[in-house]
Amino acid sequence: MTTHSHAIVWLDHKAAKIIFFNADNDDVSTVRADPPNSHIHSKAGSASGIHLHGDPAYFAEIARKLTPAQTFFVVGPSSAKDKFEGYLRDHDPETAVRMAGLAPQDKESDRQLLAFARSYFQHRDRMTPQR
Repeated sequence: MTTHSHAIVWLDHKAAKIIFFNADNDDVSTVRADPPNSHIHSKAGSASGIHLHGDPAYFAEIARKLTPAQTFFVVGPSSAKDKFEGYLRDHDPETAVRMAGLAPQDKESDRQLLAFARSYFQHRDRMTPQR
């Protein structure tokens, strides 16, 4: 298995795509929420006021998959990335300290996500003291 020091995570409330990478190659994995096709938001004025707050089991599985990465960046179009950050802060602080950043981003291809992540970490790594 190839060793990767960085990862980028694209997630929403239904699925997370994790791309581990180094300068030469990458590996992609996916984590799906259970159930993946559930309705997330209710319409305005709903008596129930239902809104999904994040599935702890889903976030725990994403965090577990991120174990090999020294640092990772989280992106996505919804509030799921913020809720994931809160989950890490409250339930998995060892993983939370390895999160390099968080940003809104619409769905993109794996190649586009990888290009964004490589550019980000290339600049970040130049600024980080090397051991």
